[in-house]
Amino acid sequence: MIVYQPVPLNRVQLGREFPVDVWSSDGRLLLRRGQVLQSESHRDMLAMHKACMTESDAIAWQKSLERTMRRMRASGVDMLTIAAAPMPSDILDHDYMEGTQVKGDWLDLQEILRGLLYQGTDAIMPIVRLEGIAQKVTSLLKTDPDDSLFVLFQALPDLNQGYCATHALLCAAVCMLTMQKLEQPEDSIDTLLRAALLMNIGMAQSQDHMARQHKPPNKQQRQIIDEHPPISTNILGSFGLNDDVLLHLVQWHHAPGAAPMHNEHATPLHLLHLADCQIAKLASRASRPALSALRAAQSLVLTSPSQTTEMNSALVAVLSFYPPGTYVQLANGETAVVIQRGLRANAPHVASIINASGMPLSKYIYHDTSDTHAPQYAVRSPLPNQTVRCLVNLEKIRRLRGVAIR
Repeated sequence: MIVYQPVPLNRVQLGREFPVDVWSSDGRLLLRRGQVLQSESHRDMLAMHKACMTESDAIAWQKSLERTMRRMRASGVDMLTIAAAPMPSDILDHDYMEGTQVKGDWLDLQEILRGLLYQGTDAIMPIVRLEGIAQKVTSLLKTDPDDSLFVLFQALPDLNQGYCATHALLCAAVCMLTMQKLEQPEDSIDTLLRAALLMNIGMAQSQDHMARQHKPPNKQQRQIIDEHPPISTNILGSFGLNDDVLLHLVQWHHAPGAAPMHNEHATPLHLLHLADCQIAKLASRASRPALSALRAAQSLVLTSPSQTTEMNSALVAVLSFYPPGTYVQLANGETAVVIQRGLRANAPHVASIINASGMPLSKYIYHDTSDTHAPQYAVRSPLPNQTVRCLVNLEKIRRLRGVAIR
């Protein structure tokens, strides 16, 4: 049986060729690949017949679009223009061979997820793409959780890369790692992971815009923030997602206390809310600096109800006081980047990248801040990322971790 997917007619430019065969919903061929969208009335006619394409064509066309978006990004095109990019009129052979598997690392995932979040109801094959992203997230986290947190926390301050996708990936990572620490069922972890990736799809572009503006959200923007959970839920419903638990998590992630009583969903829902709030606190905006993970953890412990104590402790243990990818000042005055969580939340493994005189180090130096025989390498305080004027070389960090930490 042939599976058809809707053609995103509103993203096809007039005068451009269709690189796929276009079918009606009942299987009649409407246009052959290579034929052109001639006019708005032509577009309306195709919409009336519910223009579709085969699943393999849909996947390949989306791959071609993602390649176009990467090329635009590399050329310095702004994200809103990239998000509104029309569907390309060509599909390469290897777009079909790549299939649905997501390749690359966290930054590739960030770009792919941002495209899905920005496209919303116009997304092609959203459920298939979500599964590819979720499977890749799970694989990367299982391979090396500290490296995963390092890359994501390094990306979090870069608002030009798009805050909405980085926030979603970090929330998903924190939720998965915390649920595992709480020994929750695998199917519950999988559902929560997907909810974290998609919970803000109803305000993705607005979220990125607000992160870059120099003023706090205005009244209209506050309304967008308040109303996005049901909007996100409706978008996911339009995708054909019929997972009631996932939709419940997205619907109530801003107000878990107001959710209908579902005791079996209480832990993932409250955790999603906590992760969403904590990552938001740890992210800098153009209008305000980030809160340190240490301060955020202290705030979490002091303000949360007693019934969430176990969950709070697990979340703090996952993030630690100094998450990988964030910066600290050592007792000897050196600036270091955290490269791995330690056995204690306040004693991470770090790499000195700037000496006490403020000069960047060409060779990073590893320190275990829990070593009581070397108090000069203990953590003195967290450092805001904007105060560190030094780019961190990821490959150097990975080599150092491989040699120093057993």
